[in-house]
Formats: sequence, structure tokens, C-alpha cells
Amino acid sequence: MPSLDEFDMLIVMGGPMSANDESAFPWLVQEKEFIRNAIEAGKSILGICLGAQLIASAMGSRVFPNRVKEIGWWPVQGIQPANELAFPFPPSIEVFHWHGETFELPPGALHLAKSEGCENQAFQLGRSVIGLQFHLETTPELVQGLVSHCRDELLPSTYVQSEVEILSAPPEKYQAINHLMGEVLSFLCRPNP
Repeated sequence: MPSLDEFDMLIVMGGPMSANDESAFPWLVQEKEFIRNAIEAGKSILGICLGAQLIASAMGSRVFPNRVKEIGWWPVQGIQPANELAFPFPPSIEVFHWHGETFELPPGALHLAKSEGCENQAFQLGRSVIGLQFHLETTPELVQGLVSHCRDELLPSTYVQSEVEILSAPPEKYQAINHLMGEVLSFLCRPNP
């Protein structure tokens, strides 16, 4: 792991494992410790899917199977906490999901977004840490790759779309989520007030 003084921002991405799979993937212990140290050092951090779960776990919260899997394009609803330092999440936006686990909000976190299928979709810790359960970084190429390599997970369910539904998303959906990703990154890159 790099020294904390070697970077300004940390982006923790997704993966197929669980944040709880420390016996199968022992490096998760070191990664969670690194994340916790970066948070305590006031670094800007964005966690995406597994990355958000790792942040939650690193801060002592439970990560566990969600009651349903969410795979495909599903809306999330923004929650506007009564805090002027909170990221202004949109009231509703359709985003790309590919997850079966969720997390408890870390202590002191602001709840930023939820969905019908998963209560904890986004959170903020302090001014410099945001965790997103969904994928705003998604491009058509990334979605095609996920579908190609993970299509065995596309089992019919309430919040699991078919391969055809997932791949038929118009360019405007990608543009909207990529724009929101830019806003999240800009928010995290601003100096603390």
C-alpha cells in the first residue's frame, strides 16, 4: 500500500468477492486497515459497490447479503440530510447496479440515497468520504464486459434485469450517470470549508 502522503484521493472500486471474505482473500484485512487510516487522515475517498462496503466494514459496520440482488438499471432516490456539507444527491436517477450485498451505515454517516430494493445506496462520512452501492462510472463497454463474464448471475428476480434489458440502455442513461460521477468527484476534490 502507498504511504498516505503519496496521494490526495483514494477510489476503492468493486469486485466479485464479499468484504467479509478475509479468509479467502487475506489482503482484505490490509486494505480495510489502509482505508480506515486514510479516512482518519482526512483523505478524499470514493467507494464504489464493494468499495463502499469496504469503507463501511473498515469503519466497523456490518456488510451482509441484501434481501434481493440488484442487477441492471434501477432508480435510486436521493435523501437530503439536514446538513449543508452533504453532497446534493438528485431526488431520483436511474443508475447501474450489480450487487447482492449491502451494509449498515457507518457511525456518523449521512444517508444520501436509497432504492426500493436496497435501503443503503449511498452515504457520506464527514466532508471527504462518499460510498456508492451502484456504478456511476459505467460505460457501454464495461456493461458488455460484465454481462459477458457474469451472465450466470442474471437469474430472473424482481431486481435482476435480463441481458437484453441491460444492454439496451440508451446513451442518455450513461451520460446522466457519468455526469453525476463528475459531480461526485468534483465535490470530493473541493477543499474542506
